[in-house]
Amino acid sequence: MKHVLGTAALVAMLVMTSPAQADVKAGVDAWQQGDYAKAIAEWRPLAQSGDPDAQFNLGQAYKLGRGVQPDVNTAIDWYRKAATQGHMRAEDNLGLLMFQQGDRAGAMPYLQRASMRGEARAQYIVGTTLFNGDTIGKDWVRAYALMTRASASGLPQAATSLEQMDKYIPEDQRKQGLAMAAGMERGDTNAALAAATPAPISANPPARSGSAVRTTQLPPSTVSTPAPRPTPAPAPAKPPVQMAAARPKPAPIPTPAPARPAASAPAPAASGGWRVQLGAFSEDSRARALWTQLSRKVGGLSAYQPYLVKAGAVTRLQAGPIASSSDAARLCGAIKAAGGDCMPKKM
Repeated sequence: MKHVLGTAALVAMLVMTSPAQADVKAGVDAWQQGDYAKAIAEWRPLAQSGDPDAQFNLGQAYKLGRGVQPDVNTAIDWYRKAATQGHMRAEDNLGLLMFQQGDRAGAMPYLQRASMRGEARAQYIVGTTLFNGDTIGKDWVRAYALMTRASASGLPQAATSLEQMDKYIPEDQRKQGLAMAAGMERGDTNAALAAATPAPISANPPARSGSAVRTTQLPPSTVSTPAPRPTPAPAPAKPPVQMAAARPKPAPIPTPAPARPAASAPAPAASGGWRVQLGAFSEDSRARALWTQLSRKVGGLSAYQPYLVKAGAVTRLQAGPIASSSDAARLCGAIKAAGGDCMPKKM
């Protein structure tokens, strides 16, 4: 169930069927106009009577300190009340805020569920926790899968952590993680559940000395526009705050179609004598950035293993393994259809 609407669509799409809904809408209108005190006055009685949208909105107000004095504990209380009633955005914000306040163990169940829904910041935190073995069991396959998805969503901290993980996670576990990430991208429920289900610490070898990937400061906790599969990106320094609409909810706003249709790649092989080369770069970071960009455009590409092949001062980005020349040609066709360069390579 979606509870959040973008501010531009909120007024146009809201269906008013009761006085309580009118009050929630009046609060949203006041908030958009900068009259935060009026918005709080509209929402508070509804929140106290159990309306989860009003409870979520009060949580936002107390977190940001608009119309009320900022109070993290009160924000957490209101988020928790709304989350108990199934408000997904409230649950996402609750987990992130609890984690930022130091209650990592209490936040983890909320963050794991948020990571299953595609919340990039939650995927980043849970992936880091699984890599380090903090709070929940160490599992490098699931850690790599979640960090791959967070990086593909455009979270810069995740891209940095993924580079560190490449130095310590064995290649076979990275391949398993990429396959799991591809399943999550396709909306595979089993893959999402596997990525969020704790595993024993013994499932992976111990990390080498100095291998810990530690979380950096998270981006601002903002609310994304609802879509069938939300993957929020880092927000600007002062983003507009979006509030929950009244019930009943209008249909979710469809995600705009990309300018170029996504192309599909052939299924990867367990082994093979072919790869495709996607480019050559003077810096590894540029090769990784291209991989992240193409993985979002070409359906199924993220299931392949990326290879950074050194040739003097040049780093060549390749993907594989691929079973045959015809499969390599098909993969190149999908990549070129998405606007990339590609050349089959016999290994």
